[in-house]
Amino acid sequence: MNLVRIMIIAAGLIFIWQVIVTITGVPPYILPGPLRVAHAAYAHSGSLFNHAMTTLFEIVAGLLIGTILGASSALTMIASRSLKRWLLPLLVISQAIPVFALAPLLVLWLGYGMSSKIAMAVLIIFFPVTAAFYDGLRSTEPEWLELARVMNAKPPAVIRHIRIPAALPAFASGLRVATAVAPIGAIVGEWVGSSKGLGFYMLQANARMQIDTMFAALAILAILALTLYFLVDKTMSKIVYWQLEEKESEI
Repeated sequence: MNLVRIMIIAAGLIFIWQVIVTITGVPPYILPGPLRVAHAAYAHSGSLFNHAMTTLFEIVAGLLIGTILGASSALTMIASRSLKRWLLPLLVISQAIPVFALAPLLVLWLGYGMSSKIAMAVLIIFFPVTAAFYDGLRSTEPEWLELARVMNAKPPAVIRHIRIPAALPAFASGLRVATAVAPIGAIVGEWVGSSKGLGFYMLQANARMQIDTMFAALAILAILALTLYFLVDKTMSKIVYWQLEEKESEI
């Protein structure tokens, strides 16, 4: 999806937003118009920038840690059947418990700083990466594995040179999903307990009935999330370059 298309979609959504506000005459304390939100963003640009950098750091840190842990878990399960028997139930249990229910506990254990928010992001990111990468690893073409066995390739070499390259498209898909949901963990953590970040800023603005400022923070969060997603998508497209032509034809 190119930049021009994104700008056209954004302009269309803003236009529809303004039309709804104009036609319905909804009060600004319920739904402020785009111009009012833009003015609020300009008036509080300094504070919004500082809080946005905090949230961005939490998202990126959670994404990096969650990706490393997820990929490591998938590789561990594919390399050792005995460890897989222990890890796979833990993965299922980790998703059976709502992550949002753990937010108060994480804040209690890790404090009001960034650690609890990063931990929330890691918990949300971990499963999509692990599940997608593990499915890709175990879905390697049987003919390739048979050829490696005939050539007496050692298991580490099979994983490195056959399974991992074959699983990269699935890993890329899981990472894209993880990037899309990563902001949820950071924002929920900030809502539960924090002293900075866009989630904290939105709560403060809502408490003061500064709805235009709250929408401005939400818009910045959306821009950060979209930018991060497209950066990851572009990077993975370069790594998994053999899928690029098929992907562009679908778009």
